[in-house]
Amino acid sequence: MPANPPSNSPSNRPSSRPSDVSGAYRNAGWRVDALPSAPAKNFLVTGGNAGIGYFVAEQLATTGALVILGCRDARKAETAMASIRTRVPEARLRHLPLDLADLPSLQGAANALAALGHLDAVILNAGVALDDPPRRETSAGHELMLATNHLGHFALTQWLIPLLTLAPAARVVTVGSFAARSERLDLADLQSTRDYRAKRTYGRSKLAQMLFGFELDRRLRADGSSVLSVLAHPGGALDALTPPRPTIPASTPSARLRALPAAALVQGKEAGAWPIVRAALDPEVEGGGLWGPRHFGLRGAPCLERPKPHMTDPETAARLWEASQELVQPNMPGW
Repeated sequence: MPANPPSNSPSNRPSSRPSDVSGAYRNAGWRVDALPSAPAKNFLVTGGNAGIGYFVAEQLATTGALVILGCRDARKAETAMASIRTRVPEARLRHLPLDLADLPSLQGAANALAALGHLDAVILNAGVALDDPPRRETSAGHELMLATNHLGHFALTQWLIPLLTLAPAARVVTVGSFAARSERLDLADLQSTRDYRAKRTYGRSKLAQMLFGFELDRRLRADGSSVLSVLAHPGGALDALTPPRPTIPASTPSARLRALPAAALVQGKEAGAWPIVRAALDPEVEGGGLWGPRHFGLRGAPCLERPKPHMTDPETAARLWEASQELVQPNMPGW
């Protein structure tokens, strides 16, 4: 059975305690183009073969760390790793077969990392965003976006806690989304069986994952764990403003031209990875912090920001944790 931080009653658990957002060190001395050396560290990036996850992996690879790309498709992982090596010739990379929608497979995926000896961070990045109906389900009967974006990460993290505990200051970095700001969970319809709207369901799945990240912080603190739970989001990250890579289709010239006016407010996915990388690497990062782009939470250098109250609400988070446990447990051997 995976290590499960204690489920104290909400009134007795320490609250998430993001550090003072006005602290001077939050930006001083941190350079996105000169990351600290980390040759002894091991990082797992779920969905590290494409999108934001690819750029997180590419940037982490520059530190000398071992970067493990967790994704389903071995061919896509190989293409991503070859691309990273063209920019970081000495990159230390590995592929971990990982399907977050297949809950029974996650224990094996976690066990496959045991030979590392320790894991310094898992970046919970992989996600599915469906634009249109119809509603889709996994083989376990879970709504696909909730299953991939939240439930799979919820279960995987608990399988990885023992390996994370073996690192001196390991981190679980949950990748949230700007879309979560405007959504609220309906715990009575967590899987959108009664009222499914693709964009709303996606936003709610990302909100669920952020609530999980803050709740994990509270539970790790209550357990006296050395593992930190940190959150980050990429802000507004457009494909048309993103440098091309083999795993990321190049935008057409007309699409890039149309996106130029938006560049004053948003950015590409390479820059969107910056807050996530900082959350994984900065030695001064504290548990319960939320990192995002500096300017209006949409673009710019990574900085600590104040989360919206509905993202941190301990009552909602505790109820979500219990509901998530009930959903994943029948599909997880050993639970």
